[in-house]
Amino acid sequence: MNASSRERVIVAGASAAGALLVTGPLLRPGYLLLRDAVSTPRSYPTDSALGLGDAAPRAVPQDALLALGSTIVDGGLLVKTILVLALWAAAYGAAVLARELLRAPIGAQLVAATVALWNPYVAERLLQGHWSLLAGYAALPWTVLAAYRVRSAAATEPSGGGRKLSAWAMLATALAAAGLTPTGALLAGCTALALVRLRQLPAAVALWCIASAPWLAATALSGAAVEPSDPAGIAAFAARAEPGLGTLGSLAGLGGIWNAAAVPDSRTTLLAVVGTLLLLVIVALGIPAVASGTAATDNRHVRRIVLLLAAVAILFPALGATPWGMHALEWLVTWVPGTGLLRDTQKYVALAMPAYALCAAAACAGPGRRLVGVTTRHPVSVHPAVTSTVAALFIALLVLPLYDLAWGVGGTMRAVHYPSGWQRVAEQVDDSGDIAVLPGGMFRKFRFSGPAPVLDPAPRMLPDDVLQTGELPVRGHTVAGEGTRAREVENLLLRGGPATDLADLGVGWVLVERTTPGPLGDSAQTLAQLELTYRDTDLALYRVPGDIAQRGSTTAQRSIVYAAHLLWGATLLAGPLVLLGTRVLSRTRPRR
Repeated sequence: MNASSRERVIVAGASAAGALLVTGPLLRPGYLLLRDAVSTPRSYPTDSALGLGDAAPRAVPQDALLALGSTIVDGGLLVKTILVLALWAAAYGAAVLARELLRAPIGAQLVAATVALWNPYVAERLLQGHWSLLAGYAALPWTVLAAYRVRSAAATEPSGGGRKLSAWAMLATALAAAGLTPTGALLAGCTALALVRLRQLPAAVALWCIASAPWLAATALSGAAVEPSDPAGIAAFAARAEPGLGTLGSLAGLGGIWNAAAVPDSRTTLLAVVGTLLLLVIVALGIPAVASGTAATDNRHVRRIVLLLAAVAILFPALGATPWGMHALEWLVTWVPGTGLLRDTQKYVALAMPAYALCAAAACAGPGRRLVGVTTRHPVSVHPAVTSTVAALFIALLVLPLYDLAWGVGGTMRAVHYPSGWQRVAEQVDDSGDIAVLPGGMFRKFRFSGPAPVLDPAPRMLPDDVLQTGELPVRGHTVAGEGTRAREVENLLLRGGPATDLADLGVGWVLVERTTPGPLGDSAQTLAQLELTYRDTDLALYRVPGDIAQRGSTTAQRSIVYAAHLLWGATLLAGPLVLLGTRVLSRTRPRR
């Protein structure tokens, strides 16, 4: 093994060790169930999983991938594997980006990896349960790298060639990986379109549309594209000022999530200020080297655009948290369907990560030159021991203020076990109609899931569509969801309406989750008209009698969405397949 390969193995191994350190408690047997994160032993390709339900398709193709994958392996294991791979890919991708754009030594690469993995954005999104968003976050350094290679290949191979094909295939894979959720697709799409050459924009847009095909198709077919979002969501999901930092300082430190309960304990103390200042100082030390330097034109252009994206990523949510910014966004989501994706503006701070990682890596050389007394602006050779010492210091300064990101964010992320009744209920349900759930609302507090509220696991646990209103309790207010049928069904149950009305609305089953708090209203009057088919300490399942009205998607709609998912899957595999094909051809090509 040569020195270059050994270096890559070390950096990749260190990135894997960091990812495992963060997710440690979650790796025990069990399932991730924390706030928005729901994993189950088995999930199903229901209309909701395919994005064809009443609500906007926010978890497409994520849910369809889990429905397919959980037929082969346990769904909980699949989610944990994707999460660990995402954290590893974020760290290692940042290191590779620093190596290729800055020719950074191994110490500087490890600093870049630390910035990408060990920061408040990762901690807060883990605590909020946004494991699939972190897949989009992880794809960003790879998207930058792929777009850079696309630019460079266009200059060196103007008429086509293997290098150009590989670059485009890598970009396709990065966009598809980010496209596990619509927000991730937007993050990677903005990055790619900002970096490719002007004449490459049409091809890049087409590639982004292909990589985003599942949720674009579902949005068009489900009618969610014409549904405006509740403007109350703008203020509810606005970026939040953390102690001593203000909104802008919180965002610049890669924090500021809207949910004050989804932050590690260290971010509620003076350590939040200390950690943010240290991060910003390290990043600031590297900005001059990233913005200038003696690299080729494409390299320098990409680095400058990445810096610009970081500035926009911080300023956009900061402005969105101001009164006039919130008014502008409220108007946007009210009158422009589909713009509800912008309501959680702090998500877009992820765009700053590649720039922060590059700047931190570049900063390792700056102090090194000063330590050896070099004042010239030309590149100089710094002894590896100096760079390694500075890198070790930077890593310690980045990690220690956020010490509780380790081990499941202070043990908050852990594997849970569902009571056996859930499996028995899943076996009882047939396809006679959709499922309504009591108590009302989408969030639960189970005895087995810990103190934090969790999304109801029923929609992913049961083989038929589970109706959910999409209403979210945030900061003492309720943000309305899209669609009306689930709300009609919930209101009917809470006022004790007749079972025949449930049947007319396409409801064939009612599941009562008996150990979680929530409104039940006069539902006992309705339940008395239904057939009890299963009951234990945790759950009670009722069948709705009579003829159930058929609701849901058509065969044509499902066929189109299935085709879109297949297209996404092929795009995801494009990079590895092209790389494999290139290597096979290079080995079989006769040598001259």
